[in-house]
Amino acid sequence: MGKLYVCGTPIGNLEDVSIRLLKTLRKVDFIACEDTRHTIKLLNRYKIKKRMVSYHEHSGPKQEEYILAELLGGKTVALVTDAGMPGISDPGAGLIRKALTSGIDLEVVPGPTAMTAALSISGLDNEGFMFQGFLPARRGQRQRVLRELGQIKNTLVFYEAPHRLLDTLEDMMEIWGNREMAVARELTKIHEEIRRADIASILEHFKHHTPRGEFCLVVAGYQVPVRTVDMDTIIMEVDYLIRGGMGKKEAFLEKAREYNIKKSDIYNYYERNRP
Repeated sequence: MGKLYVCGTPIGNLEDVSIRLLKTLRKVDFIACEDTRHTIKLLNRYKIKKRMVSYHEHSGPKQEEYILAELLGGKTVALVTDAGMPGISDPGAGLIRKALTSGIDLEVVPGPTAMTAALSISGLDNEGFMFQGFLPARRGQRQRVLRELGQIKNTLVFYEAPHRLLDTLEDMMEIWGNREMAVARELTKIHEEIRRADIASILEHFKHHTPRGEFCLVVAGYQVPVRTVDMDTIIMEVDYLIRGGMGKKEAFLEKAREYNIKKSDIYNYYERNRP
């Protein structure tokens, strides 16, 4: 039985290729490519001569079955897309699942991805993030997804095509309001561009500058609105809860959550100012 190598390829600059990827491409029996015309540029750049077969989102089950049969027959195959990691908003997930259920050995050869590259230089919180891939092309479906994501507190990362960028930004503005975001365009390529601003400013920019190339959008997550109120009012509300039967700790915690402040701050003020 053969082996399927799931290979990450450069997202733009061909010099981002790894030594391990080059070794893998040279040793496999053939390469399954999203677009052979694209992959040949990488192979020519590093003087690799290897048989390629086409495998993309429109290939259908026949091509998957062919590649699977080759693997079951002992062949080694490198699975690549035009850029980034197969199966991550790119073709490959179907073949990977079938290979796993068939007992074929898989090995990942990791490479660059636009989402992590954009997130790392966005300037937004990256302790926790959610990658959504491409939003639906139809406006109604896209707006429904955006509403579902509206209260996610983690940073959100999307891919978007240039001809849908303005529509997507308008929908984000309408549903989420004016959040901070970063837009990465043509990452690692000659015309790479990173813009950091709020949604309204980004939208205004691209209304006057025709969007070109592939986009990665990094958007700040939902932030709980902070109610501004003085501490004496908070203590009055704490006393009201306590008189109603709630324990002190629970009352402090509830108000800390409500006003997005530290429980210890409420407690210390309460202790200093109680009669």
